[in-house]
Amino acid sequence: MDRDPRTVLAESPMSRAQIVAVVITIALNALDGFDVLAISFASPGIASEWGIDRAALGVVLSMELIGMAVGSIILGGVTDRIGRRPMILLCLCVMALGMFMVTTTTSITTLSAWRVFTGLGIGGMLAATNATVAEYANARSRNFCVALMAIGYPIGAVLGGMVAAQLLKGSDWRSVFYFGGSVTLLFIPIVWFLLPETLPFLCQKQGPGALDKVNRLLARMGHATVAVLPPVSAARHGGSIADIFRPALLATTLLVTLAYFTHIATFYFILKWVPKIVVDMGFAPSAAAGVLVWANLGGATGGALLGLFARRLPLRPLIVVALVGSVAMVSWFGRGQSDLTQLSLVVGIAGFFTNAGVVGLYAVFAEAFPTHVRATGTGFAIGVGRGGAAISPIIAGLLFESGFGLQGVAVAMAAGAGIAAIAILALPSRAPAA
Repeated sequence: MDRDPRTVLAESPMSRAQIVAVVITIALNALDGFDVLAISFASPGIASEWGIDRAALGVVLSMELIGMAVGSIILGGVTDRIGRRPMILLCLCVMALGMFMVTTTTSITTLSAWRVFTGLGIGGMLAATNATVAEYANARSRNFCVALMAIGYPIGAVLGGMVAAQLLKGSDWRSVFYFGGSVTLLFIPIVWFLLPETLPFLCQKQGPGALDKVNRLLARMGHATVAVLPPVSAARHGGSIADIFRPALLATTLLVTLAYFTHIATFYFILKWVPKIVVDMGFAPSAAAGVLVWANLGGATGGALLGLFARRLPLRPLIVVALVGSVAMVSWFGRGQSDLTQLSLVVGIAGFFTNAGVVGLYAVFAEAFPTHVRATGTGFAIGVGRGGAAISPIIAGLLFESGFGLQGVAVAMAAGAGIAAIAILALPSRAPAA
């Protein structure tokens, strides 16, 4: 009798095809990182050109995050029905169109609308890529590969920030979006030709031609083909939101969603407000983009180290350490710095801990939800959790407008990471999902 292809994949060393797939998901998440932060790079120029205050700017900075929340929840479920690859291609098209259309806007209303539209694609992409990397990796490397995928986000922000800093020296804020839209378009043929549907999804869904697709993918990975696909329970064709609220997953769903909601609020306070805060300290917009690069460089380092440690140490204690470090460093950022080098260092360390926490949460999503609801569960946690990202810039903006200084705002926003640490400590023990 043929072995279950999913078991073969889980127990075998990583093949070249699997490594290529993981690299593509890293690149896709890097693209997400730039597309989300494009508005942060552009915000000083937008505020100057249109004459908008901090409260209004906070609303603009939140718009794509609202779209991401809706996209993650709705498109996460769709991903478990139509597949990871089709959803990634669809989201790339949405993101590219949204980026280009932002350059045509002349008001806060139209700018906000197109950022919501772009966010829909980014949200769907996050759910699809998280499921993709978890299903391409073998069992031993799954947490590490998910961590690598997650650090693509700050890598994209670092590279994008370097490009944005150069673009803003010789052009206006629209050049940032022209660049982002063009790079997004380039990924469509890459995914089309180099990223097949995942083997666990094909075995689970078993649509027309599934056996041939599974065998082609097995051959591509250097494994023997199979004569028949493993049987699938009728109950596992789902992808319904209701499935993640059944007793076996209810506590996990609620706690990981709470943790993501509160910590991502802390994370996005740094990512969204650093450029404006740095400019208000008297530095040039190009210097502000450079400081944000340090935040994301620190984030990439923190995520990579967490992924490496997670291969040998329990995941959840590592996440708690990262979250407690986030509370400390975001609060320290609120003290302010008159020296650009010192400011960059503090922001870089804050990025180290905050992104390590995000990376750890992505790894929890990947192991907490089984294949038939992996994108659904991930999408729900990210989507609802993105509410924290959406309200974070707004809350910070309102606190600033209400007269709170940087120290008070930073301490308030750092509290989210502390709540997340408590949620992770309360998370029930669960074996990694297949």
